[in-house]
Formats: sequence, C-alpha cells, structure tokens
Amino acid sequence: MFKRIKNKYIRYIAIAIYFLIVLVCAIQLNFLGLFGYSPTKKDITMPSVNISTELYTADSVLIGRYFDEDRNPVAFDSISKNVINALVATEDVRFYKHSGVDFLGLGSGIVSTLSGDRRGASTITQQLAKNLYRTRYNKSGGLLGKIPGVGLIVTKFKEWMTAYKLESRYEKNEIITMYLNTVSFSNNSYGIQTAARRYFSKNASELSINEAAVLVGMLKGTTIYNPMRNLDKSRERRNVVLTQMEKAKYIDQTQVDQLSKEPLVLRTENKDIHAGEDSYLRAAVERWLEKWADENDMDIYKDGLKIYTTINSKLQKHAEEAVAKQMQVLQRRLKNAWGSEEPWRDLSGKVIPGFIENLVKKTDYYKFLVKKYDQRTDSIDFYLNRKKEMEVFSWKGERMREKVQMSTVDSIKYYVTMLNTGVMSMDPYSAEIKVWVGGIDHQFFKYDHVNQSKRQAGSTFKPFVYLAALESGMTPCDQIQDKPVTIKIDKGDSIEVWEPKNADWNFSYRDMSLRWAMARSVNSITVQLTEKVGADKIVEAAHRVGIESKLSPVASIGLGPNDVSVFEMVNGYATMMNHGERVTPILVSRIEDYDGKVIATFKPERKQVVDKQDAWLMTYMLRGGMEEPGGTSQALWEYDLFDKENEIGGKTGTSSEYVDGWYMGVTKDLVTAVWVGCDDRNIHFKNSQTGEGSKTALPIFGLFMESVYKDKQLGYTQGKFPAPTVEITKKYKCETPRPPREEVVSDSTAVDDEMLIDGLEDLQNGGTTQEEGLSTSGDDDASDVLSTHNDAAAIRPRDSLGFGD
Repeated sequence: MFKRIKNKYIRYIAIAIYFLIVLVCAIQLNFLGLFGYSPTKKDITMPSVNISTELYTADSVLIGRYFDEDRNPVAFDSISKNVINALVATEDVRFYKHSGVDFLGLGSGIVSTLSGDRRGASTITQQLAKNLYRTRYNKSGGLLGKIPGVGLIVTKFKEWMTAYKLESRYEKNEIITMYLNTVSFSNNSYGIQTAARRYFSKNASELSINEAAVLVGMLKGTTIYNPMRNLDKSRERRNVVLTQMEKAKYIDQTQVDQLSKEPLVLRTENKDIHAGEDSYLRAAVERWLEKWADENDMDIYKDGLKIYTTINSKLQKHAEEAVAKQMQVLQRRLKNAWGSEEPWRDLSGKVIPGFIENLVKKTDYYKFLVKKYDQRTDSIDFYLNRKKEMEVFSWKGERMREKVQMSTVDSIKYYVTMLNTGVMSMDPYSAEIKVWVGGIDHQFFKYDHVNQSKRQAGSTFKPFVYLAALESGMTPCDQIQDKPVTIKIDKGDSIEVWEPKNADWNFSYRDMSLRWAMARSVNSITVQLTEKVGADKIVEAAHRVGIESKLSPVASIGLGPNDVSVFEMVNGYATMMNHGERVTPILVSRIEDYDGKVIATFKPERKQVVDKQDAWLMTYMLRGGMEEPGGTSQALWEYDLFDKENEIGGKTGTSSEYVDGWYMGVTKDLVTAVWVGCDDRNIHFKNSQTGEGSKTALPIFGLFMESVYKDKQLGYTQGKFPAPTVEITKKYKCETPRPPREEVVSDSTAVDDEMLIDGLEDLQNGGTTQEEGLSTSGDDDASDVLSTHNDAAAIRPRDSLGFGD
C-alpha cells in the first residue's frame, strides 16, 4: 500500500509512522509476550505506591511503623522550594519545557557520553515512570528483554511511552511531587518527607538549601553519597548540586561559595524515625493484625493505614522506666549472688556439665566453623574464644548498648545470665490494654514475655483455688487449720506420698480464715482446699476466667506448677475485678485508611462467667495481701501509694528455687502483672531474700503505680475498690487475730521437690517443653545460640513441678 505514495521521502516517513504505530500497539498489548508489562490507562490514572502503616497510642503518639518501603507522601506545598530547585537543576533542567522526553537533553547526553563525560539523559518524568511501574524489573521485560541490547531498547521505549502518558494526565508539579514521594534515599527511607526526618529530623517543608542539596545529591548514588556512610563523598556531591543550582540561576555564586564551606551536619535522633524500629508492642500488634489483614484483603506494609492501639503512652513510659530502674538493681543482685561461681546448676546445686558448650554447639557460627575446619577442634576453639568487638545490651551503656571485646563463648555466657521481664496493665472494665512491656530490649531479646512466654505462675495461681472454693459454697471467713498435710497419689502399682511444706518449713497450727490464708500464701491450706474442692474444679474455674493454657489437674495445682502467660494472668484477675464478667483484652481500638476514614473498630467480647457476689468477694480477698497480718503484699508500704484510703490488692508468686518471680497487682482502675526471671530456667537467684516475687516483681509494680499516681495529667486517682453491685449474703467481715509479733512472711513455696517429682510424674511428662528463647540481635554469636534456646534449656523436673510462693 505504500507504493501508491510516489514521493519516496514521504513514503519512508509513512512507513516509519506505520511501524511506530504497530510497535506501540504491540508493546501495549504485549504481543506474544515479547514486550512484557506496560502501564495501562487505569494504572496511569490511579498510580499506587507502597505507603508505610503507622502505629499510634490511644493518645495519638506515633510508636511504630510497618513497611516494605518506609514512605510518608506529602503534597507539593509541603516540600521546600529548595528541594524542587535542587532537583530540577541537577536531574532535569528543562523539566518545565519538555513533554516527558527531552530529545534535546538526550542528544546532549549522547554527545557528553561519547566525549567521556557520562551523564544520564532520563527526565524526571521518565524516572518517575521507572519508579512507579518498575519498567526495568524482569517481569516487565518480556521475551525480548532476555536479548542483550534489545531488552534495554524496548525498556527505554516503554519508559518514553509511559512518560508521555504521565505528562498528558498530570500537571508538572504533580509529577515532581509524585517523583519525590517515590524515590529512595537509602536507609529504607522512601520519599522526601521520610528522608528529611531520617537525616535532618525535620519536615520536608523545612529543608534548607544545603540540606536539600545533600538529599538530591544522593539520587546519583544512594550508597556512595549516603551521608551516614560516607560524609566526605556526600559533602562533595552536595557542592556539585549547589553548582548546578547556580547554573540554573536558582542561587548566585556568592551563595555557592558560602554554602560550600558549611559542614554537613546530620540530625538522626528524630523520635518519629526511631518509632519505626522494632518494639515488643509493635511486634505484638503485627502478630494480631496478620489475621485481620488476611480476612480484609489489606496489606499493612503497603496500604498506609493508621492503627490506633489502646496503649496510653504516658502509662507505657512509666512502666518502662520502672522496669529499667528495678531490672538494673536485680541484674547486679543476681551477679553478686553468684560472684565468680557458675550459676547454671542442677537440682542438687551442682554445676551442669557442658552447659555453655552445648549452647555453643547450637549456634550457626559453630556449625560454620565445623564445616570450614573439618571438625578440627583446635581451630574451632581458637575462633570461638577469639575476642572481637561487638555491641551488646548493657544497662550501663548509652541507650543500653555497649561496645565490648568479647568472644563467642563470652557473649553466650553474658546473655544467658541476663534477667528479663514481662509487664502488662489493663483496664478490667473496658478491656483496653494500657501497658505492654514484653522485655528489657526488643532488639536483643525478641521473645515477648507478655504473651509468647509462659512460665510457672507460683502462688499467683492460688486465687483461682480460692475462687473455686467460694463457688463451692465456702466464705472468706471459713477457717482451715494450718497443719501438715499428707497427699496419697495412686501410681497404679504403688502409692506415693506427698507432704507439702510451707515457705518457712513450719506450721502454725492456727485456724485461719480463707482470706488470711490467701493473704499469707499458706501452702498447707491451699492444698487442703484443692483436695476439698477438686483439682478439676480449679482448672475449670481458671479456664473460665481467662487462663487458656493447658492445665494439669494435679494436687499441687494451687501452688502454680503449670506454665501460663502474663497476658492470661491479667485476663484472669481482670474477670474478678470486673464483677465476674470476662472480657477479651483489646490491644487495637480502630484502624483508619490513608485518607483518615475509619475502616475497622474493635470491641471486647463479654461474658458473665462468675457470680457477681463471688467475684466481689475475690477482690476483697485480694486486698488481704495488704490488710491481713503478715500479708505478702505489704512491701508495697514502702511506696507512696496509700493516700485517700487507697486500696490495692495483689498476690506475690515465686516458683521453686526462685526461678520465676511474679506480682499481680489490682487497683480500682487497673490490673497489672509483672514477671521477672532468666529465660533459661537453670539460672536463678539463690534464696528468698534476693529472688522471691516480693523482692523482684513487686518493686516494679510499686514504682510503676507510684509514678502513675504522681502524674496528675493521667487522671488515675487513689481510692477504694468499687462497691458490690449485688447483695453480699456470704459472711466476709471476720476479724483476724493479731499475733503479738508480726513476722514478714516469705512468698516462696519452697516445697519438697523430691516427693513432688516422684508423686507428680504425670505433670512432668505431660507438661509443656516450650522454653522462652533469648533471640537477640546486635551480636551474631549470641543471636545464634539464644535463638536456638528452645532446645538448649532442657526442662528439668523442677521446671514442671516448681511451686511458687
């Protein structure tokens, strides 16, 4: 058909246009899969970018982000003019004159390249096309993309086409805004707003000429010109950008001379940036969100959601400060308790042979050395014991980090003796979780001690025994004698005998009310109640109020041999405070989309599971720890907590050999659980004076509540517990006889482990073998061993049968 065109030049032009149209159509349709993906009209009209999801407290404090690309898009008028000028001058000086492809600039670039001065010729619009639609990724290349040279030509042509589409759809300022919101500035910073905060701790609208020049200069090479990694190169590139801005008439030579002499000053301590780092709370919400996101077809890493938790930022801060203050004391105490002795001990108190060696052998580094040196022990031992610089968690270091010289073996010894903690506080009526402290430092210890870790509850489990007793018809005033108890356990072919002891190994032979007995944490009475009510009834009551872990209905159940989480214990105690109504703890209150529209709200499930009278009586019983003679909570008198007739209830707990220290504290507004211990159960305190829950966990609660009451802006006031909402028909006002001398009662149930091991073998065999991992970061050697800690710390009989309080 082209032969009809007589003029050969016009004919050649027509042929070229024809084949250009065919090529464009073929590329758009991805004919035979040759050309790969090209953006459609819909893609151009609604371009999408990955936007980080932000996590907030209930009082709107940013505490975390979730992202594949950390990006926070901003509007054109929220970007400093200095940034726009620097970008145009450096990357595309004719940006406001071309229509997406700058053929004049392309020709100039080719000439410069041939002369040895390589520089790009892509316009800002072309670069935006590449960033938005990933035109150079394998999935966009098609079959022709696999041919060297041809693939580059096809890709470049698609970028031109896409650039023209963008220019036809958007204004210039919209294009440059999209570009600045999509481009990477290294350090997982995407977009100019995130980069401004990351490097200079300010908004994009506040960037100075020099700061804008630094960031725009990074676009030529985000690694080589990264100011955090290469300050000198970044400063040189900044000065090049300043020169380009002068050539484009955005600044004059005097400014260039002055600005070029200024030092490059970074400000990287922006709190919003560090909010994007890992934390126990961020990780806990992330685990919770996985199911919700899947059910609602959302991606928390790309969709730019705003997630509002129930956490109160000030309460959280007070809890974290209380943890930091007390845990430093406890860590020193543990170190001083053992001195130069090795703390990993068996039941008889002897050092466990090969304890550290077994942990070392579980590390990836050890496996690497074995493979590299063909199991030559001399070489392996040399590298395992060679000291090197590493950053470790330290209470005395800046931001709890310290650079030290340690070997792999040293680091494992260091971390395995580190005490950890879990703290959770909740409003028992609204079910809103107000505080979540999963450990001492999430970067180094990933395992969350609020809801991932499960440990023996010790005597903090006793209130569930007393709840079952009340439900069986008993009253707080019913009396049981504190006396020796003999429990016969049918082993099938034999009868085993267990004789539980009290914490001080003595029996008073007093008749004690249930309230007094629970307040003093008397083991003999708890065991008698268990035998009277039935262990299965206690299991049922505990499960009903909020304990979801498997519980073995053994005779010692009230002494806390079963492993439970801090989360469960808070839920169980909250049910009693909430008039017997069990509520599902809520960590997230609402979720908004990027435009601020609420797309989900969350309310607790509610169910009445305990008679209101019995629930109120249990709160009255919990107050006994402070009010009854010798109550185990009375160390709280040391804190400024008792103005205005304030009432506090609580229960201490300590598992055998002081492995786990607990305190459960309840006020009129909050239910709080604190656990303290080493992640490896073979390492613990030596005696009750240093290691029981009233000495380890209770002080954290005391410090926390003291700071809460002193912070008047929070609105948490002292006062009495809520009055009963039903008539109390059971007798509960019974006066306890005051002994002539009040002794301090230990909260440890140091019972006869040997008899328990023989008598309760079913619990040992059926008990959980989950061990809380110490997975860390910051030291690869320690991370290796501690992340495999589940296997390293074998469960010993005392771990299945350790009894608190």
